[in-house]
Amino acid sequence: MVTYDAYGELGEAAWSWVLSQVREDEGPWLPESVPEDGQAMAPAKDRDTLYAGIAGLAPVLAEIAQNRQLSDREQALAAGIVTRLSEEAEDRREASLYEGLAGDAMALKLLAPGAESVALKRVAELATGEGWKTTHEFEPDSDAPLNDLVMGTSGVVLTAVWAGGEFAERIAATGGEALLRAADRTEGGLDWGMAPGSESRMPNYSHGTAGVAAALAVAGAALGREDFVEAAVRGAQHLLFVGSLESNGFIVPHTIPPSKREVEPVTYTWCHGPAGTSHLFAALSHAGVAKVAGQEVGELRHRCLTSILTSGVPERLRPGFWDNDGRCCGTAGVGDVLLDAAQDCEEGPWAERLVQAARRMGDALVERTIQDEAGARWRFLEHRKEAPLLPPGTSWMQGAAGIAAFLLRLSRFVETGPNAPVVDRPDQWWAVPAHLRSTSS
Repeated sequence: MVTYDAYGELGEAAWSWVLSQVREDEGPWLPESVPEDGQAMAPAKDRDTLYAGIAGLAPVLAEIAQNRQLSDREQALAAGIVTRLSEEAEDRREASLYEGLAGDAMALKLLAPGAESVALKRVAELATGEGWKTTHEFEPDSDAPLNDLVMGTSGVVLTAVWAGGEFAERIAATGGEALLRAADRTEGGLDWGMAPGSESRMPNYSHGTAGVAAALAVAGAALGREDFVEAAVRGAQHLLFVGSLESNGFIVPHTIPPSKREVEPVTYTWCHGPAGTSHLFAALSHAGVAKVAGQEVGELRHRCLTSILTSGVPERLRPGFWDNDGRCCGTAGVGDVLLDAAQDCEEGPWAERLVQAARRMGDALVERTIQDEAGARWRFLEHRKEAPLLPPGTSWMQGAAGIAAFLLRLSRFVETGPNAPVVDRPDQWWAVPAHLRSTSS
């Protein structure tokens, strides 16, 4: 098994490669991926986002700051991110966590506490009774609010509660009430599509009921809204109705009805699998809920993690099973969830099993890295393409930035133990003990 300093050195090498890709044009920007042919790149439309842009560098810088002082170049980058996001906030129309202003608020709070208020003020101004209109059209001429954690109301609600401040209560209440109105009643409980009324459902954390219910539980706890918490419980009941508790685990299908795309029916990721969905049960516990449909919420979180541990991850068992090593859809994201859970339970055999599993994720990243004098990066696979090896990505969710942050956290954890500080974020802070959160007030 790899040593803690090897994880840390690889994390630093990955960050060095990402840093070398940062360009300047009216502020810093980052190409989402770096093609081998060296073709010229220009800032993308989403250059500022948490998902693929410069806001996604903020949690990496915050992670680095836990281990060492930032260099002059890193401090200049942090200042450039703060300036760019602060100046752009007044004209931004996209409010979401991973694509818009809520992600800006997260980055600003991590890099310059207090600066996030400019983004949250704009979020409050853009609110409607249905949530926040999206700038992404999913149907012809439709800018209707989305429900989900990545691009919709749930992520905005979570960010408001995490960030606090003068706009937090208004944003969280407005968003929570919009989610109550958007819920679909089912035989099992409550369900939310990514967009209201959508026929296809992705029920796990990133785009469906698990993420929506987690947001309602967290907001309900913060605002004293029992109706929010009750809706979260009913969302969890729906997931139990459509999921499976076999083999001491808990899994929910990737898509209902099954996707027409060639995709695994069950995945084990942060976005569409039990890694992310485990955060729902931590959120319910945070809100004071003991049981859902007769099942202990702590046991349901345990079952989600058991499904990961017995799935075969991070081995690439077959084409399409585990072709991604990133934070959203792959190895780094699963490793981070495992560390959250390990730091949130009593020391003992279960905690040690989680730590060993997190280290297996780190070992896989060490094994799969491409490293040279330029630094370290990873190439994911798309087995449905004729040339399946993808160019290395730079970003928080699908590239070396997010992987670097996990490796640096893993190194610190292995070196210092379960009380290592956690750089918490809007979509997982309740999953770790409050005294370990580096941004808690």
